[in-house]
Amino acid sequence: MQYYVTQQNGTEPPYRNEYDQHFDEGIYVDIVSGKPLFSSRDKYDAGCGWPAFTKPIEAPEVTEHFDESHGMRRVEVRSKTANSHLGHVFPDGPKEQGGLRYCINSAALRFVPVDELEAQGYGEYVSLFR
Repeated sequence: MQYYVTQQNGTEPPYRNEYDQHFDEGIYVDIVSGKPLFSSRDKYDAGCGWPAFTKPIEAPEVTEHFDESHGMRRVEVRSKTANSHLGHVFPDGPKEQGGLRYCINSAALRFVPVDELEAQGYGEYVSLFR
């Protein structure tokens, strides 16, 4: 599933993925490159069946691309370093937090709990949780 999503622009099934209802504190990194993508502080339950975030943790690492596949007009998001397909961004997120919904495939992510950030080399992100 990880290869299908990240390398073949696939989509995992809604509601049957690892992080849709996962709300522990920490960061989500690109499963391929390990680059930080999203924080649990910006995650919310959008009811769409996939993890949803209001913004990336490192905006330059999440690139946007016009996508007309599947007969729809959408904005695809990919990781800059690994060029992994992550999901799509929509303008229907919480208005008070910028109005965006980054709808991301769990298979494109690896979660790093806040208490493991230092040990896994992500110590600079600990301050997000203080």
